[in-house]
Amino acid sequence: MYLPRQFREDRTDVLHGAIRDYPMAQLVTFGTEGLEATPLPLLLDLSDNGQGVLLGHLARANPQWKTADRSVEALAIFSGPDSYISPGWYETKRQTGKVVPTWNYVTIQVRGRISFFEEATPLLDIVRRLTETHEAGRDAPWAVSDAPEDYVASQLRAIVGLRMEITDITGKWKMSQNRSEADRGGVIEGLRAEGKPDADAVADLVAEAMGED
Repeated sequence: MYLPRQFREDRTDVLHGAIRDYPMAQLVTFGTEGLEATPLPLLLDLSDNGQGVLLGHLARANPQWKTADRSVEALAIFSGPDSYISPGWYETKRQTGKVVPTWNYVTIQVRGRISFFEEATPLLDIVRRLTETHEAGRDAPWAVSDAPEDYVASQLRAIVGLRMEITDITGKWKMSQNRSEADRGGVIEGLRAEGKPDADAVADLVAEAMGED
């Protein structure tokens, strides 16, 4: 990933937090069919005293788990909030006119050694953990145990588990850090006026990068 210094995010807690907040990833592997990618939610597990692991599952019918070369590191790409940035928001536009559009975004790329497994017990554990994570805080959270056992067992037979031992995490927070303070203030104002959730989230991150509350 092209990563200018001012956009690099190295804080481990920030990277882990973004993975948890935006768990939908593109899992990219290389194998006998070349590059393959599958979108799927992944769970970050930090209990192994290393850099952590990503856990998830994919459909048994998906050939990626069979064709992926386990000797080649896999890549999981997570995407956070993003938004178009209009040059009309910049103070520099009014001063010189020398501005162009751009896009602000958050992305995290995780590399690691991947393995797949078919055993029912660890599969059920991952399904339960993913469910509990994303049902947490709901008024009436659904649990795997709410479904009939034989139905759950049949669903487990239709999926394959994956485990990715993390070797590297790279974060890129492109939040107008290369613009003047006046330009960044204009970006925040322009994004707030959009009235869209992602635009508001990006405005918050631009303000954070400026050291504002």
